[in-house]
Amino acid sequence: MATHATGTFEITGWNEEDFEELDGGGKLTHAEVSQTFTGAIEGAGSVRWLMCYRPDRSADWVGLQLIDGEVGGRKGSFVLRSAGVFDSPKAAGDWTVVTGSATGELAGLSGSGRIEAPMGSQATYTLDYEL
Repeated sequence: MATHATGTFEITGWNEEDFEELDGGGKLTHAEVSQTFTGAIEGAGSVRWLMCYRPDRSADWVGLQLIDGEVGGRKGSFVLRSAGVFDSPKAAGDWTVVTGSATGELAGLSGSGRIEAPMGSQATYTLDYEL
């Protein structure tokens, strides 16, 4: 049976660069982001997001995120695949543990959840996981 985990994360660094301008006013960007997680997940995160902005400044995003720390008191690291939408005033999306990516006491971790981030630096997450 899956364990339901909740908590928050704070964005501690954000470096975003455009790499393609689109006809009509949109653009493609790449962001390197660092985070600090608290709650059921305790530790540091780093993520790379690719974003497609529309002319109205809303965007779709996809990414891979490495978390190094603890889940439910067990130490290790794991990778999450994430995808979502930013439509001011918030970003929201789903994430899934990449099969086989977990290390240490987290080896075998599987699960999925959701993140929601209002404008600003603090966001909430859920992760329904099995170990």
